[in-house]
Amino acid sequence: MEYVLAITGASGIAYGVDILKKLPSKKVLILSKGALDVARYELKGKVNENTLRGYADESYDEGDFGAPVASGSHKYDAFIIAPASMNTIGKIAAGISDNLVTRVASICLKERRKLVIVFREMPLSTIHLRNLLTLSEAGAYILPASPGFYHGPSKIDDLFSFVTSRVFDIIGVENGLIKRWGE
Repeated sequence: MEYVLAITGASGIAYGVDILKKLPSKKVLILSKGALDVARYELKGKVNENTLRGYADESYDEGDFGAPVASGSHKYDAFIIAPASMNTIGKIAAGISDNLVTRVASICLKERRKLVIVFREMPLSTIHLRNLLTLSEAGAYILPASPGFYHGPSKIDDLFSFVTSRVFDIIGVENGLIKRWGE
């Protein structure tokens, strides 16, 4: 199993970090410059570029079109963008492939592979909603980073685990990250 995760410059970097740390098997990371800028601000030095890359088996910058995942012939099981900036979402919805993140997303859509988009933006404009609808209609899974509370979270990491668990459910990764409804 191989999973590709992109972390873009949206707020909510901790969601992407949690998914990256808990993903099994081969993990390929794509980092945008914006992600590194936001990580420095949001994570206050707890996680840096080297730490992020250390969680992955392979890592690439958003400008690296020579990366194996930039080709439709490269096989992987799912592509997750977490967090996904509305800039990235808008480009993917419009068919723009100007960096490695948008290129891999375009491949997922054309090859009918699992594309999971975790966004954290709020409020949403009508344009954001239309872009998300366009991606959903094209086959992407849209997951707002809005954790539930029925699992009884007691610390912030429990909220990240909720979102990670939902991502894993969609991509077919068995997990016991949360107490499920009725358990």
